[in-house]
Amino acid sequence: AYDPDTNLFYYGLGNPAPWNETMRPGDNKWTMTIWGRDIDTGEAKFGYQKTPHDEWDYAGVNVMMLSEQKDKEGKLRKLLTHPDRNGIVYTLDREDGTLISADKLDDTVNWVKQVDLKTGIPVRDPEFATRMDHKATEICPSAMGYHNQGHDSYDPEKQLFFMGINHICMD
Repeated sequence: AYDPDTNLFYYGLGNPAPWNETMRPGDNKWTMTIWGRDIDTGEAKFGYQKTPHDEWDYAGVNVMMLSEQKDKEGKLRKLLTHPDRNGIVYTLDREDGTLISADKLDDTVNWVKQVDLKTGIPVRDPEFATRMDHKATEICPSAMGYHNQGHDSYDPEKQLFFMGINHICMD
């Protein structure tokens, strides 16, 4: 997505490889990141990593929807909303990348308990990890994601987002 007012373009990066998470320790920065870059220079203005150390193939390259909405104090803000394959819908301030919200698309999303809005880091549920010494079952969403590469839209008059959702889990 591109915002001519901020002169930034926004895109997501995919997951790290190999899938076997024990072979690549750490957060695997800057994979699974929403980027805001200056269109003229390419300089990164912000980057927000959604799924550090992605072990499920939630490649977060899907749509970035731009909107202007009022926050809780009534101030109009330029927002970026991204429904991710990991089952979370992220909303960022598109001028500086501040995380505004990170909500589950569905109550069955279970790899994460919640996203800490202060740190931006997901609080994982270890029961749904893919480490080699543990067979996780019913991980939601599957690698296909609760939101994949379908096109979404935002209606500024109704202030509603419309998106297609998959409901598939995996072992």
